[in-house]
Amino acid sequence: MSKLFSPITIKGITLKNRIIVSPMCQYSALDGFANDWHLVHLGSFAVGGAALILVEATGVSPEARISPSDLGLWKDEHVEKLGQINTFIKQQGAIPGIQLAHAGRKASTMVPWVGRDAVKLEDGGWQTVAPMAIPYADNYPKPVALDMEGIQKVILDFKTATGRALKAGFDVIEIHASHGYLLHQFLSPLSNQRMDSYGGTFENRTRLLLEVLDGVRSVLPQEKPLLVRIPGSDWAEGGWTPQDAVALAQILKDKGVDVMDVTSGGVVSHQKITVGPAYQTPFAAKVKRETGALTSTAGLITNAVQAESILVNEEADLIMIAREFLRDPHFPLRAAHELKVNIAWPVQYERARW
Repeated sequence: MSKLFSPITIKGITLKNRIIVSPMCQYSALDGFANDWHLVHLGSFAVGGAALILVEATGVSPEARISPSDLGLWKDEHVEKLGQINTFIKQQGAIPGIQLAHAGRKASTMVPWVGRDAVKLEDGGWQTVAPMAIPYADNYPKPVALDMEGIQKVILDFKTATGRALKAGFDVIEIHASHGYLLHQFLSPLSNQRMDSYGGTFENRTRLLLEVLDGVRSVLPQEKPLLVRIPGSDWAEGGWTPQDAVALAQILKDKGVDVMDVTSGGVVSHQKITVGPAYQTPFAAKVKRETGALTSTAGLITNAVQAESILVNEEADLIMIAREFLRDPHFPLRAAHELKVNIAWPVQYERARW
């Protein structure tokens, strides 16, 4: 039996296979609202056989968005359209999940196909926040260092966004603490040299993430799985290391996090990433090996044999795929054919079976 197409039960849900749609920003929302683009985009992955579909990084507040065109969950009105999308996803036998995020100093930027610069206040931009008043790069806005009131607001925003996500019908929640966004900015010594209880030592730098986690868990039902996307490395001297990832994963596991979604990079502009097929998988493998936690991996995983081998070699438990799903929304159907596994197809597509 293929490991890629073996089911796995996590808390109160069972995934029919190990193929996960990784969160992918679409920069196609207006005032945080999902629309028919998101319905078709996400719905196609459910039709194509993915087990779990994680909605893109969704701002827990207006200032948490990467761009003005990001999805949001900072007001109740955002729930309705997401609920419609989730109903369709569930009808196809898939599980809907959402990645809750705060971009911190990497917020208020243009959508990628427009440019890479900051969005000016007069053009709909906003004041960004961070551990310290240091911009990510010269073309990014200068953030304001979060004070204690601002930190408490971030914690509350994640908590209330979780409540709205549950109302929208999401069965899985992921906290985004990687890719150089706010929670990662607090984790990394490269972006956090605060002198208070939220900076300096490893314990202090992880404090905000753990407080956000406590807030999310206080409203998340016990049967709903909780994932955290953590950095495996900053790819920069003096930054977050794979051993830091192991230490954090152990704490998160002990606090009830179900899956460590291990990625890397993005916290500083001078990073030097060695990119190649499955280039982030060694970080997930290290976390899995040294903590015993369930892990997911992502990053240039593009074919069935590659994904299967990662699972067989026990380097990860779940495979997150992004760009390959954009090329082929029905990747799981093709992967099953390549691995000679017989899986159910949508009855509307049966005539196209290989």
